[in-house]
Amino acid sequence: MPIAENAHQPETRDKQSRRSLLVQCAAGTIASVWGANVAAQSAGGAGSSGNRITLPPTAAPTEAPEKTPEPADGPSRRVGFALVGLGHLTIERLMPAFGQSKHCKPVALVSGDRDKALKLARQHDIKESAVYDYQNFDRIAQNPEVEVVYIVLPNSMHAEFTVRAARAGKHVLCEKPMAVSERECVQMIDACRAANRKLMVAYRTQYEPLARAVRKMVVDKQLGTLKEFISTNSQNMGTPDQWRLKKALAGGGALPDIGLYCLNTVRFLSDEEPNEVMGWTDSTPGDARFREVEKNVHFTLRFPSGLRATCHSSYGAHKSQMFRLMGSDGWAELDPGFAYEGNRMRHSRRVGERVVVSEPTIPIKDQFALEMDHMAQCVRDDKTPYSTGEDGLQDQRIIEAIYASAKANGKPISLKVPATAVRGPEPDEAG
Repeated sequence: MPIAENAHQPETRDKQSRRSLLVQCAAGTIASVWGANVAAQSAGGAGSSGNRITLPPTAAPTEAPEKTPEPADGPSRRVGFALVGLGHLTIERLMPAFGQSKHCKPVALVSGDRDKALKLARQHDIKESAVYDYQNFDRIAQNPEVEVVYIVLPNSMHAEFTVRAARAGKHVLCEKPMAVSERECVQMIDACRAANRKLMVAYRTQYEPLARAVRKMVVDKQLGTLKEFISTNSQNMGTPDQWRLKKALAGGGALPDIGLYCLNTVRFLSDEEPNEVMGWTDSTPGDARFREVEKNVHFTLRFPSGLRATCHSSYGAHKSQMFRLMGSDGWAELDPGFAYEGNRMRHSRRVGERVVVSEPTIPIKDQFALEMDHMAQCVRDDKTPYSTGEDGLQDQRIIEAIYASAKANGKPISLKVPATAVRGPEPDEAG
């Protein structure tokens, strides 16, 4: 028999003995580590942090520690989202982002195209009974799985569906721009407040890791006193039949769609509000794309601290998405800065006798997953979102002032600085 035969072979027996010894040693080590971690977690010590599992380090002390992400919620604990509007952003960005999220899941869809909605529902294991259209949307009130309604509709429809969602008892995450008028923004805020529901505007840049790194530089005074912000966000639009080129649906052209990134980013980075604005708009005569909305917008902002912002946006130029924030002690830039992926950061400062320009390495994360996870955490923990409805309202007020200035050939328009902060508590960046 093989065992008896091996028993007469010393070399084989020695190998088995060494293997047994190694297994026993490994088992003892694992048991020891496991026991220490369990003890630490039971005592609430270094081995515990919520649902986090900590393991012993494998690298020497000379190596930088790797930051491990917070554990994701299990499926039953995730916050359920309904997606309203199934266009490019929802299908190509938001639905894939749920796979990168830690705290949320898609549980309902709302669309005027039921065939498309059912196909998307099958792809993401969403019940057919949770597929709604715009007419029966209010039935969402009877769906307890839906906690947040994410509105991804043309701009002029944001106010209506925010109000309807709030009345249905759902929290609201609304795409930017928040609405097409100051009056509609106020209506949305009032509706959510009356229903005791949370309202967040989907300013993804405020959650993008590189932009947040620049903001931390500002907070830590690494750039010194802020002096100047320059930015451009442009893209060349296609056929004139898309909704973004229809004023009744979009509310405007390049300014509220992509110029808004320049505007909101300088407000977000500086944590300051402008008190004066000047604006100019123009379009190419005879271009069918711009019969109703502006092609180009230029605007400048003056801030009480002395900070100035010079911004440009175009619907008729090759894609360019960048910003640079300059201070007395250094500058930081992202180029690209507003892209869905591939953003790059550079930072200039004096080090000793030299001026050093560096390109920091920061882990890349899905912006949409980050903003949706923030909303989910706010719902779970009953916190005010960072990018509030008041933040969206302030942008809309400035947009309307830019248009007013442009109509008056660049006349300076004074702005009232809000008496209170327009953003909520800083988002949790542990994950």
